Amino acid sequence: MTENCMTPAPSLLAAPGAPPVEWRISEGLTDYAYAVAEMEARASAIAEGQASELVWLVEHPPLYTSGTSAKPEDLLDARFPVHATGRGGQFTYHGPGQRVAYVMLDLNRRSRDVRAYVCALEKWIIAALGLFNVKGEIRDGRVGVWVRRPEKPAGLNGEIAEDKIAAIGVRMRRWVSFHGIALNVEPDLGHFSGIVPCGIAETHFGVTSLVDLGLPATMPDVDVALRRSFEDIFGPTVSSPD
Repeated sequence: MTENCMTPAPSLLAAPGAPPVEWRISEGLTDYAYAVAEMEARASAIAEGQASELVWLVEHPPLYTSGTSAKPEDLLDARFPVHATGRGGQFTYHGPGQRVAYVMLDLNRRSRDVRAYVCALEKWIIAALGLFNVKGEIRDGRVGVWVRRPEKPAGLNGEIAEDKIAAIGVRMRRWVSFHGIALNVEPDLGHFSGIVPCGIAETHFGVTSLVDLGLPATMPDVDVALRRSFEDIFGPTVSSPD
């Protein structure tokens, strides 16, 4: 975990008596532009006190997104639609078999600390992976959550190979978060070859998934793990009535 995330950070738990976070799961594939519009509308409503906080779990059809730090040369093969987005980070891939969790929380009610929020997202992913006996780790200078792959070829200086299993990209508006995390359950890992994921090109750094690691996890399994771990870090949830 990064040094900043190892230091004591403000709690991201909801205040006592706060309403639970709405937990919504969309079946099938969700159009990306529709998802962004829905997130922006919900974030505005939360900021106005007109809607509850929300975690929205979706899968997308195959696509690439570019964050605010994306470099054009990192788009190697635009075989899928490319969406410019206001989240932080560089290029990433979304597609079937990847659980995307859009997180709309009001940090005015929790802690106005973006770094603490990102650390909490990292801890959430790591805790969920731990329920599958997967050790997720954070690295300075490399966004996302990684797993060691000592069975793969090492780096030029003997560094242990590592694969990225989850990405993080966030945006804030009036201290309400949106965008969120993407955890690889069973996506087509070949689809990542059209980009330099998050600008990291070293050959001993790749991408992986739970199924690639030999774990026959299903999306419902992952959803249960994500919800359980989320509640430990951010507080209670309630299933969406939709």
